[in-house]
Amino acid sequence: MKIDILSLFPDMFKGVFSESIIKRAIDNKLVEINIHNFRDYTKDPHNKVDDTPYGGGCGMVLTPQPIFDCVEKLKTKDSKVILLTPSGRPYKQKLAYSLSHEKHLIIICGHYEGFDERIRTLADIEISIGDYILTGGEIASMVLVDSITRLIPGVIKEQSHLEDSFNNNFLLDYPTYTKPRVYKGMEVPEVLLSGDHKKIEEYRKNESIKKTKELRPDLLEK
Repeated sequence: MKIDILSLFPDMFKGVFSESIIKRAIDNKLVEINIHNFRDYTKDPHNKVDDTPYGGGCGMVLTPQPIFDCVEKLKTKDSKVILLTPSGRPYKQKLAYSLSHEKHLIIICGHYEGFDERIRTLADIEISIGDYILTGGEIASMVLVDSITRLIPGVIKEQSHLEDSFNNNFLLDYPTYTKPRVYKGMEVPEVLLSGDHKKIEEYRKNESIKKTKELRPDLLEK
């Protein structure tokens, strides 16, 4: 998969994409990630990419020309263009799976007070990662790239993501334990030491339901 990200702050991505699973995926050529500073595409003599909004109002609005030119240079018949915006489709695991099957993603990160409305015409899909406001789309794009990259075949073991929370009938993960058996008086549940796989599976299912009831009862309503 190829992922192109449009941002005014490309240095924000250096640490995130140079560590852990994403770095290994890049090194193993399972994903290619490129960051494009769309300021490089502006035709404004003062290198501007934003301006004041028509009709008045606070803040600055991203102008269409630099983003249009950048997307049009990158786009191919295999591209899916994503616009990150608070008004977009809520981001869920099912959507992450769908996007992980794409060949090429172009992700547009907003900043300042928002986009010129005409930029929306570039997008195949608009996505929101939650009902809150960030200073820009960079962090949201990192969330997308991380959640999508781990689903690409070969990046992690398939069983690892098949058993994820939000991928198992809307239940949260069951609690897990490792050594030592007792730590500060807290013991590993005896059933996990029994070797009885049927009982372990039943225990984990029950604990998953219990945890979801306590922490995310809204998921059970689905």
